[in-house]
Amino acid sequence: MIITEILARNRRMYGNEIALIERDPAHQRRITLTWEMFDAHANRLAHALKGDDVQPGDRVVHLMTNCIEWLPIYFGILRSGAIAVPLNFRFSAETIARCVGLAEPVAMVFGPEFVERITAVKESLDGTIRRYLFVGPPDQCPAFAQPYDNFIATQPDHDPSVPLTITDAAALYFTSGTTGTPKGALLTHRNLEAACIVENHHHRQTHQDNFLCLPPLYHTGAKMHWFGNFIVGAPAVILRGIEPRWIVEAVSEEQVTVVWLLVPWAMDILFAIESGELKLRNYKLDQWRLMHIGAQPVPPSLIKEWFKIFPHHQYDTNYGLTESTGPGCIHLGIDNRHKVGAIGRPGFDWEFEIVDDRLQTVPAGMPGELIIRGPGVMREYYRNPEATDGAFKDGWLLTGDIARLDQDGFIWLVDRKKDVIITGGENVYPVEIEDFLQSHPKVQDVAVIGLPSLRLGEIATAIIRAKPGHTLTKEEVRTFCEALPRYKRPRKIIFDDVPRNPTGKIEKPKLREKFAGAKESFQL
Repeated sequence: MIITEILARNRRMYGNEIALIERDPAHQRRITLTWEMFDAHANRLAHALKGDDVQPGDRVVHLMTNCIEWLPIYFGILRSGAIAVPLNFRFSAETIARCVGLAEPVAMVFGPEFVERITAVKESLDGTIRRYLFVGPPDQCPAFAQPYDNFIATQPDHDPSVPLTITDAAALYFTSGTTGTPKGALLTHRNLEAACIVENHHHRQTHQDNFLCLPPLYHTGAKMHWFGNFIVGAPAVILRGIEPRWIVEAVSEEQVTVVWLLVPWAMDILFAIESGELKLRNYKLDQWRLMHIGAQPVPPSLIKEWFKIFPHHQYDTNYGLTESTGPGCIHLGIDNRHKVGAIGRPGFDWEFEIVDDRLQTVPAGMPGELIIRGPGVMREYYRNPEATDGAFKDGWLLTGDIARLDQDGFIWLVDRKKDVIITGGENVYPVEIEDFLQSHPKVQDVAVIGLPSLRLGEIATAIIRAKPGHTLTKEEVRTFCEALPRYKRPRKIIFDDVPRNPTGKIEKPKLREKFAGAKESFQL
């Protein structure tokens, strides 16, 4: 079933029930939307776009931070037959312009946070965009745009009856750009439908579940995890702000049952509990059944600490890519707590192989590239046949991730293929070192990168952020690392912040650029 049809069904079955709740703790504001209101909003936008001569297959940019309007606007674009193009709200003006240049959209829906950036590059955007729609206070609407509420105000709230098929293009998602310039992954309605089915199959949401949405909705991860609730008409909470207290308050007051966290947020919650800032006895959390994490490697030490505080929780690790319609192509599974640290097994209706450079399957225990095949694989990199050809081999999607298979059939992520450090002829996988250092009681966050070395080619360099209130020295780190084989020990230690993108992935290109001139400080 096309996801716009799922929304219409939810309106018919649960029209007066709450679909979305927005919590804005900083402004002490709470807004709700029923399934009937959600569907009606999407229909009004679809009618307005259709009346503005937006044709099926046209692209519409969606540039907003998380808010209660985000999802109705997304569904309205889809229902009009257009292709939704959600953009990263952290993109610079120049990156926005590059993405618009590739997508060639006819319209842009944007929030007040982006007026300055859009204005800076508007001349280049005007080549394709003929309608700018401003979602915000009308008195803040820039002269070049039209207030969004005015655009949809007089439109009917019934389905505009635009023919859609499961194979039609639905959305254009730009990759996170952690390995270079973002590319546009073109997803179909079948991809989106598959994400609904896979997510619900993995996490067993029922109509009684309530999902807390924290990550940015422009990213496939947040939305595709919400899809598990969406397909059964269950509510979700959109939280504006990720302070540990705000998260726990939302879980308690909204009786949330499912929370998807990123590693830094889980760490922050644990630290707030450890420091006494959060006193769990003040909250009602018995109904919270599932905490799951994705978008990045998860330190096993983090999950062990989590279970000490929340021993009754179900837990899952979710692996996926923008190109696979987000998470779920590989996942740990809520019944496999004994394998914490692995990314798991192939998701529902997915298959995998671990291969060498010739695409030959490697023996169990040996590292190789993870390749996947399943219903969520994108159609293509939009208008980029060279990159598309490079991503697909014999029907398989190459993930660019190095993994290994254990004797029980569980997949362990070793590292990004492009992040592997070759030092003195040995392959060093940064994730292994990061996991090890993350187990140090004074380490809050860590990234390991390769820096140039005349003698060794590259050296492993650890960028470490110590926990607040703790003092950590290089000598302590060196001593701790003596438990590692010599070739895996970081040869340089730097204390600094670890930059992460909105989905929690370490921005290693930024670190390489920042420390490119750093010299080797010691040898092991």
